Amino acid sequence: MSHVSVCMATYNGSQFIERQLNSILSQLKLNDEVVISDDGSTDDTLHKINSFLDGRIKVFINKGIHGPAGNFENALRHSSGEFIFLADQDDIWLPDKVATICALLKDCDLVLANCEVVDQYETLIRPSFFDYRGSQKGFWKNLYKNSYVGCCMAFRQDILKYVLPFPTQIHMHDWWIGLLVEAKGKVVFYEKPLIKYVRHGANASPTGETGYNFATKLLNRFFLFINVAKRLLK
Repeated sequence: MSHVSVCMATYNGSQFIERQLNSILSQLKLNDEVVISDDGSTDDTLHKINSFLDGRIKVFINKGIHGPAGNFENALRHSSGEFIFLADQDDIWLPDKVATICALLKDCDLVLANCEVVDQYETLIRPSFFDYRGSQKGFWKNLYKNSYVGCCMAFRQDILKYVLPFPTQIHMHDWWIGLLVEAKGKVVFYEKPLIKYVRHGANASPTGETGYNFATKLLNRFFLFINVAKRLLK
């Protein structure tokens, strides 16, 4: 079994994928892995990934439900690591991310680490996403206003037993994972930023629920709560 699995979902990420993979691979050991699920990229994303010629990188084509949640689920199902890190294709990991989070995961089920928000040129937009978002632990707090951003999350392989499969009704996979572990496990919020969270205007998922009307936001929470309750009662 690998010690660390980095699960990444890709789709037309050619512009940033090499920079991100370099920031990740430099922190991994020989028995770790980067599990990439590609959602049918039509640019040269896969060519750039394959050009690394690194046996730790394992690529799988997503043949299931398309979109970020289905793509990440495909990556998670192919992971073997004791500790699983979620990664977007366009961010930059800071050098101490893996070591710091692995130490924390020895005593908890999930770590949510802070991040710096930058633009595509790495110009700082916000020094602390936690401060901007008001990120805090708590099931009800996070059902109301989500703190769980996937690219900042890592967790133990054990939680996959109850977070998978992702319900088709849920809005965001990271929000779903965070709420379930809040209800069943132990979470740690780590205040020091461990990645540069890149916002370039073409990201696969918005930060928070930007652009959704009140009714849609209410439905998102209703379906999350109902599906969490059903999963907990199994």
